[in-house]
Amino acid sequence: MRALICRQWGKVDELAIGDAPVPKPGPDEVLIKVAATSVNYADSIMVAGHYQTKPERPFSPGLETAGVVTACGSDVKRLAPGDRVMAILAYGGLAEYAVAPAAETWVIPAGMSFAQAGAFPIAYISSHVAIRWQGRLEAGETMLVLGAAGGVGLTAVEIGKAMGARVIAAASTPEKLAVARAHGADETIDYAKEPLTERVMALTGGKGADVCFDPVGGSLFDPALSSLGWGGRILLIGFVGGVPQIPANRLLVKHRSAIGSSLRYFRWHAPDKLERSVEELFGWYREGKLKPCITHRLPLERSVEALHLLTDRRAHGKIVIELEAA
Repeated sequence: MRALICRQWGKVDELAIGDAPVPKPGPDEVLIKVAATSVNYADSIMVAGHYQTKPERPFSPGLETAGVVTACGSDVKRLAPGDRVMAILAYGGLAEYAVAPAAETWVIPAGMSFAQAGAFPIAYISSHVAIRWQGRLEAGETMLVLGAAGGVGLTAVEIGKAMGARVIAAASTPEKLAVARAHGADETIDYAKEPLTERVMALTGGKGADVCFDPVGGSLFDPALSSLGWGGRILLIGFVGGVPQIPANRLLVKHRSAIGSSLRYFRWHAPDKLERSVEELFGWYREGKLKPCITHRLPLERSVEALHLLTDRRAHGKIVIELEAA
């Protein structure tokens, strides 16, 4: 099969399309003929050798996929060959075939395309897990979303609205803010030009946000923390802008919380909640409340370009790699 192959730790430019054996599913796994997948920041981190998972090389990056089940392991009961599915992977999605745990493979809702399904699992489930179970967002509360036009941030905007919150979207350009508004944001802040804390306080009548969804970190963390009101919760999703230091005294005084959320570990420790997250997300999709945003569709041969579009922050929403129709 064709696959994007990593032979040594390094930059994504060193990846190349090559031939690889079709993987074989274990007893509790399924083999998927890939129709579409998408790239994530973690792919570049894994290729560099800095991710928590370090696969035996050579390997193919790719943390999610969508396609058709072609084979099932002996212990798999709820899936069958021919099922149209999406899945979370340890790695291996940027290939013509991928093996996925049956427990983290779901039948695609009716009406969802393979491209949408390939862009769905990591971003939407990560955001839902963080907002529902960690942030405990309630209807009527205000949520500030940083990086609101990114692959994960945009899903947070939609999920916040589906949960009945008022959503303030923050991003670095007017174009990105327009995308966030199109996906339901009530208010927007251009943090490249506007002081984040002051704008949030103005938009909330001095109360501050109840929840902040932060996949950026870096220099935005401090003003975002200051944007929280009493009892506010800041959700740490990622650190593309750098890892911040948390001043504990500012948590104590205003009864604030700084809470980490990683889908990688959550799905292992709370599989029951993971299933409830997926069920709620699929329900919202069927109701038209979730509309996966795909800004680029590229063939497997242009996977390195796709990774650069992502890491250089030259795209909003998701970048999908499409293979031949399964």
